Amino acid sequence: MAASVPPGWPEQVRPVGAPDWEHTAVAWLFDLVPPDYRAHEVLRRYPVLLARFAGDHVAAGLEAARAGWRTVRVDLADHLPPDAIEAAVAAYEREGARLAAAARGVEVVAGALRGEVWVPRL
Repeated sequence: MAASVPPGWPEQVRPVGAPDWEHTAVAWLFDLVPPDYRAHEVLRRYPVLLARFAGDHVAAGLEAARAGWRTVRVDLADHLPPDAIEAAVAAYEREGARLAAAARGVEVVAGALRGEVWVPRL
């Protein structure tokens, strides 16, 4: 699969052209957003719109993780022991990395849903 999809393509989404690839893309995108988004028929009907919502949601989470990472030491220094602060920083780092990968995945999946064709470069 790695040779037929762009870098950052999520493992949970089948490659473009595979049977039900769009279904796996929609399922993955819905997994990235709050469960209440599943109630919006417009997001089910238009996967490109769902990708937009997912991209916005992931970007907001990434910014929140970055802000938390920058401020947790100062904001909670008087309320948590140092080991808890360091564990929080590590959690923010892991979450930031996960969200950055998800953002890249949303970007490439959204492009595929819009009909963009990825051509590997030599």
